[in-house]
Amino acid sequence: MVLVRIVFIALNLLVFAFATLFVYRRIARDTTSSPAVRRLIAGLLIVLFLAGPLVRFVGAPPPEFTTTLLFGWGVVLYLLMALLVIEAGRFASRLTKKKDEPVNPERRLLLSRAAAAGAIAAGVGGASFGAFRAFNPPRITEVPVKLPGLPKALDGFSIVQLSDIHVGAVIQERFLDQLVNTANSARPDLIAITGDLVDGTPDDLGRYVARLANLKSKYGTHFVSGNHDYYSGWEEWAQHLPGIGFTVLRNRFITIGDAGASFDLVGVDDWGGRWGNAGYDLDKATAGRDPERASVLMAHQPNGLDLAAAKKIGLQLSGHTHGGQMFPGTIISDVIWGTRSHGLSKFENTQLYTSNGCGFVGPPVRVGAPPEVVKIVLVAG
Repeated sequence: MVLVRIVFIALNLLVFAFATLFVYRRIARDTTSSPAVRRLIAGLLIVLFLAGPLVRFVGAPPPEFTTTLLFGWGVVLYLLMALLVIEAGRFASRLTKKKDEPVNPERRLLLSRAAAAGAIAAGVGGASFGAFRAFNPPRITEVPVKLPGLPKALDGFSIVQLSDIHVGAVIQERFLDQLVNTANSARPDLIAITGDLVDGTPDDLGRYVARLANLKSKYGTHFVSGNHDYYSGWEEWAQHLPGIGFTVLRNRFITIGDAGASFDLVGVDDWGGRWGNAGYDLDKATAGRDPERASVLMAHQPNGLDLAAAKKIGLQLSGHTHGGQMFPGTIISDVIWGTRSHGLSKFENTQLYTSNGCGFVGPPVRVGAPPEVVKIVLVAG
């Protein structure tokens, strides 16, 4: 897993380097001959490119710096997309241009400056809208789900699902307090947090995560791990979270309700951890469970639906995808995950709800995939 992350990071840095060079060429080199302006733009792009790795390996900077840095990445991403659209237009224009038509340097400079100005406006505008959406309280998405085997006495039982909160260098007290207020306003019977809670260790982030102890529900807060929790020291977090009132479900199930009416809540460790010594183990999680009973499975990634169906799981709650988080990632997510990218889907008799999540990774930007607090309302079937 560590090697895969290193390769992934290296490829991302390589792509980002080429993108940065392209942006510099179109924004600076093609629009001005002033050495001072070119150096200024080059310096800003270099700082933006290098700041990420430096922050990662040198230490934790103030949250304001990290937020500004990541927002800058969002601006560059949308600036890059705007420039690529303009580049496609230029290419089409060249195809239709007569070969002997003279080049007008003044007109070319004017068009380059207009293109740069438009791209900058699109970059700043797109990232600003996305940041506004990311930092404001998530919407509540209410989803009725008919759960096979659910006793009629539990008809209307509500589960508030929180996923992909990503407490870390940016998401801290204010964001978490807003999230708690939103979740509590849904008046849930149970709260399910489906992984990717943190990006950091308990020593660094424990005081922030502790604010989630203010979540209120009749049957408490339940948690399963995500891939980012593994990156952040999952074994330490697994020991830490019960101290703030979380019930951690590590490949096991518990009964929710009483002797008269109940269902099984099953939890598994992250799907990606199955290649190590722990991780996803649905066989272990369901050992001794009556498959005819109503059941809800908490699993971070929307994988393993065939396994869940074989175990007669009625509903799986997942996250991980962020719904793509920000366009064009929304399209990529749909290509990768299909109907499991976001919302309610079904495989055989097992239903799946994949949440967009509450927080974000990378740029603090949400475009096309707004954050959500999911309120699942169980219906007796």
